Amino acid sequence: MNKKRVLIVGGGASGLMAAIMAAREGAEVTILEHNERPGKKICATGNGKCNLTNTEMPADAFRGTDAEFVQDVLKQFPVAETIRFFTELGIYTVNKNGGLYPRSAQASSVTDVLCMEARSRKVKIKTNEHVTNVFREQEIWKVLTEGWTYEADSVILANGSCASAVSGSDGSGYELAQNLGHQIIKPLPALTGLRCQPSASGYSRKLLSLWAGVRTAGEVTVFVDGIPVSSQKGELQLTDYGISGIPVFQLSRYAIRALEDGCDVKLSVNFLPEFSPEALHAFLDSRRKNCPYKNEPEMLTGLFPDKLIKVLCQAPDLEKAIHEFPLHVTAGLDFKQAQVCSGGVDTSEINPETLESRIHKNLFFAGELIDIDGTCGGYNLQWAWSSGAVAGLHAAVTHCSI
Repeated sequence: MNKKRVLIVGGGASGLMAAIMAAREGAEVTILEHNERPGKKICATGNGKCNLTNTEMPADAFRGTDAEFVQDVLKQFPVAETIRFFTELGIYTVNKNGGLYPRSAQASSVTDVLCMEARSRKVKIKTNEHVTNVFREQEIWKVLTEGWTYEADSVILANGSCASAVSGSDGSGYELAQNLGHQIIKPLPALTGLRCQPSASGYSRKLLSLWAGVRTAGEVTVFVDGIPVSSQKGELQLTDYGISGIPVFQLSRYAIRALEDGCDVKLSVNFLPEFSPEALHAFLDSRRKNCPYKNEPEMLTGLFPDKLIKVLCQAPDLEKAIHEFPLHVTAGLDFKQAQVCSGGVDTSEINPETLESRIHKNLFFAGELIDIDGTCGGYNLQWAWSSGAVAGLHAAVTHCSI
């Protein structure tokens, strides 16, 4: 019996995982990778340390038009399976507040063991191959590159999104999927900073330049048309264009998609969330009584960074500015400065149990190309591992006839 031929477009996290799982099922597997080497984007994750996954799985870890789509995939390849898989490949993980990293603290270690395993399974990895078209002819899938036509029984589109400054993250998979009749939810930057302006009267437009470079703890709430959507706490990074940091990254998908829909988007920043308004009032009143010789900026010394104090003291109401600093969101940063995209191939056109297209037999999807994105903390890589594993497994075992 001839081996089933599986061709994977994209040699990133989900593509490599799909290749390994398909090869383990006995398929003849070929990866077509746009870059000069596979796994290039993996090497840039987690500031080069690679947050593989997370032992915590909160309900809002994954987002999308149908975020529940993720659950059928995770059930087949959960976090425990991810840990087992990488342990067997030689990655010893360390736990940092739930996030799992390779002990080597090198993301390249993850790419290396994936490539070692793929090659040991006889996976062919063709680099510098840019796919220009995918189509089906007489029950055979044909994949055109700039120099060759490949044939396969099954095709997995795992060529990622247009997010990241890593070369090759060009979003070409959207066009391939669209040409095959799939609907694309418009891709927009996610896990990125937000461009803002002070939104209350009395604040200068140039005010943000005063706090540029400050890192401080706080809580950010995003409002869409006046309605609070979500809040996040953590270290904030204040910039001359607006605001960044992990809490802002977590909220950015909601803000950017709301702007795309023409909504009014505002942020409220609480620079002292551990204090209630009443406690803050009493605390500042106590400071004034204890040190009556201090002016307002001096009174805040030791509580906030100097640059932030200069901004807060320009507010008409200091206490309100500390707890509800108002920002009007004008835009997100561009794709190159985003870690992932929101949007992608419409999940209503994909079988969540197999990740096979509902439009074409033996066409599968994996990874960030699908309309699913995760929060910071290893969730986007977990989605890559889980979706790649499911797509690879089913691409190798499904029947070849349509």
